[in-house]
Amino acid sequence: MTVVHRRCIRFVLIVAAVSGLIGALVPAPLAQTAAEAPGQALFAARCGFCHGRDAAGGETGPDLTSSPLVGEDVRGDKLIPVIRDGRVGAGMPAFALGTSDLDALVAFIHDQRTKAESQPGRRRGVVLADLQTGNAAAGKAYFDGAGGCARCHKPGGDLTGVAARLQPLALFRRMLFPTRGDRPNPATVTVTPPGAAAVTGRLVYRDEFTIALTDSSGWYRSWPIDRVTVSVDDPLEAHRAQLGRYTEKDMHDVLAYLQTLR
Repeated sequence: MTVVHRRCIRFVLIVAAVSGLIGALVPAPLAQTAAEAPGQALFAARCGFCHGRDAAGGETGPDLTSSPLVGEDVRGDKLIPVIRDGRVGAGMPAFALGTSDLDALVAFIHDQRTKAESQPGRRRGVVLADLQTGNAAAGKAYFDGAGGCARCHKPGGDLTGVAARLQPLALFRRMLFPTRGDRPNPATVTVTPPGAAAVTGRLVYRDEFTIALTDSSGWYRSWPIDRVTVSVDDPLEAHRAQLGRYTEKDMHDVLAYLQTLR
């Protein structure tokens, strides 16, 4: 055998060995999907963006594990028409899938629902029933008395028709956290620098180093907080203080009372 032939054979053996090693290190795609639940990969690809990979709700889609439609479904009689035809008004597209794929999706959704029901307390969403456990009479007593809410809010004033303007969850959020990104901070601040006139304006920023406001002319002004005298008037401070005093019963009772103000 010539030297060239021996080198060729050696090269072929090295390539075969390396190929076998790579094959051992890289699992086949089928091995990855074999352990998945029926329809899991299909659901993740087609539905997971909206409903979450685990069907428990995503950025825009509802939690299917607590969906009444899923609860009423029997072997796809309710789900398959929705998946196949979509819900255009709700932003859900139609999916042209074969029978086996539709059955796999239905099986996966039901499997996720079963898992969710076996895990108490894992629910991510809030349903209306969660917000209807309070006692309105007790809530009014708390509102007028221990809660001190009536010092600033009046059922016939700023709260007139509040339950008609806000849905229960939005009303609950507004009650607990009245400051949100879509509403300006109502707090005002007066800053008095040494030897200078006081400046009053809307509080813009405050931390342990800096105090800043927007004055009546719209100018942004800031000072080192340890070099000025500061007086803040924040009408929402009472709400923040109240969070540490509420019991769960108090919160739901007050919400129940607010829902009567229509």
